[in-house]
Amino acid sequence: MTGGPTGEAKRGPGNSPVAGGSQPLVDRLHLWLAILVIWLMVTSPWVSMLRRVPSDPGWLDRAHIGFGLAAFLTTVVYAWGCCRNGGWRLYFPWLAGDAGAVARDLAGLFRGRIPAAEGGGLFGAIEGFTLIALLVTGFTGAGWLWSAGTAEALDWRGQHIAAARVLLALVVVHAVSVSLHVLDFLRD
Repeated sequence: MTGGPTGEAKRGPGNSPVAGGSQPLVDRLHLWLAILVIWLMVTSPWVSMLRRVPSDPGWLDRAHIGFGLAAFLTTVVYAWGCCRNGGWRLYFPWLAGDAGAVARDLAGLFRGRIPAAEGGGLFGAIEGFTLIALLVTGFTGAGWLWSAGTAEALDWRGQHIAAARVLLALVVVHAVSVSLHVLDFLRD
C-alpha cells in the first residue's frame, strides 16, 4: 500500500503499519519475530552462559545464540520495513510532533474507549517502544557474545537481561493492545 497524497504512511491489511508497498515483508517478519522472541523468552531460564559461551555448550545455548542473532538481524530488517517512507511516524508519533494523539488515546482509555489501531496514537507508540526494546535486546545480546571471555561480558549480560525484561513487559502490553483491538473489531 502506498502513502497518501502527502506521502504519509498508512495502515494496510492486518493493521500493520506500512509504507511504500512493504506490507507482505513486514507481515512475514512480524510473524517470524513473534515466534523467535517467544521461543527465546520461554527457553532463556535454561541458558547457561555468564562471561563466555561454555567450552561444550548444550543445544539450548547454541540455539539461543543462533535464534538470538537471527532475531536481531530480522528486527533490523523489520524496523527498516516499518519505518521507511515515513512509516516511522506511526511508531514514533511524538517524534513527528503528534504527541497529542497518544495523550488523546490515553484520555479516551480512561473513559472506557479503546484507542484506534490506525494512526500514530497509543497503540503505535506501544509498537514503537516494543521495536526499540527488540533492537536494544538484540544489540546487547550481540555485544555479550562479541565480548565473550572479557571483563565486559558480564556488563553486556546484565544489560541484555534488563533489556529482555523490558521487552517482555512491552510484548505483554502489545499483546493486550492487540487483544483489545480485536475485541473492539468484533463488537462492531
